[in-house]
Amino acid sequence: MTEPRGSTDSIPAFLPRLDERTRKGERWKVIFLISTLLGVFFLATLLWSVVNDSFGYVILVNETDPATLSRDGVPLENLGSRGLLAVLEENLPGRRLRSLAEERPLEERSSEELLAVIEDEIINPEIMETYDLSESLFGKARILRHLEEDYPDGALVFRSWINRRFLTAAQSSVALHAGIRGAFLGTLMTILITILTAFPVGIAGAIWLEEYAKDNRLNRFIRINIYNLAGVPSIIYGMLGLALFVRAAEPLTSGTLFGAAADPTTANGRTVLSAGLTLALLILPVIIINAQEALRAVPGILRQSSLAVGATKWQTVWHHVLPASFDRILTGTVLAVSRAIGETAPLVVVGASTFLSQDPTSIFSKFTTLPIQIYQWTARPQEEFRRIAAAAILVLLILMLSLNAVAVLLRNRIRAKKRQSR
Repeated sequence: MTEPRGSTDSIPAFLPRLDERTRKGERWKVIFLISTLLGVFFLATLLWSVVNDSFGYVILVNETDPATLSRDGVPLENLGSRGLLAVLEENLPGRRLRSLAEERPLEERSSEELLAVIEDEIINPEIMETYDLSESLFGKARILRHLEEDYPDGALVFRSWINRRFLTAAQSSVALHAGIRGAFLGTLMTILITILTAFPVGIAGAIWLEEYAKDNRLNRFIRINIYNLAGVPSIIYGMLGLALFVRAAEPLTSGTLFGAAADPTTANGRTVLSAGLTLALLILPVIIINAQEALRAVPGILRQSSLAVGATKWQTVWHHVLPASFDRILTGTVLAVSRAIGETAPLVVVGASTFLSQDPTSIFSKFTTLPIQIYQWTARPQEEFRRIAAAAILVLLILMLSLNAVAVLLRNRIRAKKRQSR
């Protein structure tokens, strides 16, 4: 007669295996903890290096002393708009005044705007030395000695390279005057086109593959190729976008087909629309795969219950399967869009401008984006351009985190509604 499974004779043989599995679990637990700490360390190091370059002291030497521009002993800061206009008229040639007035009449500008014009056009400060945040905090005495010895006429200013002017100014070849307005608008317009194109198409493709497509050789071939496309380098998608959207669909992407080209003399398809569609192709396989997995995770009993009460296949998918999986779909879409925001290679191939002082006004305009702007600034040898590149990186990170936060809030709201419906 065989002994029962729980017999005491089997315990000695079982205990060593249990202890071994426990030790193995503890070892993997330690490995996972170390990996997490390493990830946090590298992320913190990255953030610190960016923040460190975005703030710090700057040594400025003015071409014109601001004190010499005061009127009747009143400094520039206390002069009203009339006094500042008089300073501009006295110190700038008429041709330059007319050029500034064509951009925007000087009489309509505020005192702050007139002060900025005086600083750029007359005072004209030049950056001689820049210091990062750690040097500014712990080496101020050395910086002051350097200022007194080498730049006796200079001024030491603690500068935040992220400021209102940096966010609202156009691109410039002078770091003090450079801003990210055009690149920021280009990024927003490009990613909006990407989301509006890739999100519905990706979900529709996933629904067809998961809910309607038969398990035959052709559909298995399509699924395998979608998985392969998710791993294709982004530069390949740039070449595809160049051939498909810039050249083959040039009348459409340039706007000439609708008579809406931003500049008919230079319309060539290298527009915001081409960039957005190219990035949509880039993230489309990722969205399809993620949506397929989300739909597959919905229990089959939900589909069967809906069909049993007389609902059609489409009604089952639209009213039950898709709402039950939408939070997972949204999570994967956020990751895909975050990748698209930081892409540079496909946009360079499609024709993003590395220097563009004009803002994009429509989807048929020339464009640049924050990653392209950052790349262009880091390629310059001047130290101050590295500082504004770090500031632009912070803005890009904040933009990505903001989009992710919106998606997380939407996902949590969907999950809360699902719990309430239960």
